[in-house]
Amino acid sequence: MSATPANSAIDPQTDVDSHGDEKNIFAEMRSTEPRGYNDPRAKKQQQGNQPRRDKRDVHGWVVLDKPIGMTSTQAVAVVKRLFQAKRAGHAGTLDPLASGGLPIALGEATKTVPFVMEGRKRYRFMVCWGEERDTDDTEGRVVRTSEARPATEAIRALLPQFTGRIEQTPPRYSAIKIQGERAYDLARDGEVVELAPRPVEIHQLTLIDQVDSDHSLFEAECGKGTYVRALARDIGRILGCFGHISALRRTMVGPFGENNMIPLEQLEALCNRAASGEGSLADALLPVETAPDDIPALAVTRADAARLHRGQAVLLRGRDAPNCSGTVYVTVAGRLLALAEIGNGELIPKRVFNLTGLTASSGRNDEKV
Repeated sequence: MSATPANSAIDPQTDVDSHGDEKNIFAEMRSTEPRGYNDPRAKKQQQGNQPRRDKRDVHGWVVLDKPIGMTSTQAVAVVKRLFQAKRAGHAGTLDPLASGGLPIALGEATKTVPFVMEGRKRYRFMVCWGEERDTDDTEGRVVRTSEARPATEAIRALLPQFTGRIEQTPPRYSAIKIQGERAYDLARDGEVVELAPRPVEIHQLTLIDQVDSDHSLFEAECGKGTYVRALARDIGRILGCFGHISALRRTMVGPFGENNMIPLEQLEALCNRAASGEGSLADALLPVETAPDDIPALAVTRADAARLHRGQAVLLRGRDAPNCSGTVYVTVAGRLLALAEIGNGELIPKRVFNLTGLTASSGRNDEKV
């Protein structure tokens, strides 16, 4: 989302909510990004002053602790440039006005993006009571107000209604398509946007702190497709005081938690040291197989690995044959080889990896959330 509702661009997944910075409790979320970061003239000048560098094969995950004010697309471009990587993409948009975990896949890690996209996400967010806004966050136009403020007991008593599998109506300013057009495009053009409720799953919703009469701090763990902004909107309506998101930080995405995140400044410093021969960029990478960490691993022989690498199925027989079915990630000599399916006594390759190039250092291979 941009600075005004008219330019909002909201992602349809859980990581779509935006926030302001009126509370000190969220001071750690604030960006120190210099002005002009989004100025295309500044970009052109930077590009003109930098020599073109050859791209290289880089494979692994960087979990950027995205600063406020940076879009997910910009974050991918920055990381790709720092690593001089040929390929990069992210696993779930994080709104510019949100901070926290943005998993960025480099090289062959892009083949494992769906595993992260389908995983749970955790958010810490502030709700400001007394105003409902058309974007359900601080950047929108005030559409309803109330002098009422919710009691802590009333908030806690309501939260079970928003836990489990519920029906949720997405915000009007979302990227959901209506007859081929984005809902936020229709909304900013003044059209009435009617979005149908859809099922989402909220695994946990907790009131962390009643900061003051106007602000409450929550934590939510939810599945794909959940809108945190819609939570603030709907809770405020039921309480009769209205509300909107005023701060948001993503603290978990699938297998990646806060201990995996690296701030942009730290990543840039590491890249500068690596360029001068001090340290290695591999230290900033998590292994490709971190993404499918919750599926079984299967080790194969070099002969079977050669068949799988050619896209051929391998017969599973003998007493060492796995007693399972479904998706596994295959290794040979401790190195990731493929994602495969076990069925009818065969191991069928679905995604084969070519990890030639820069990969995660051995020190990060054992790192877990």
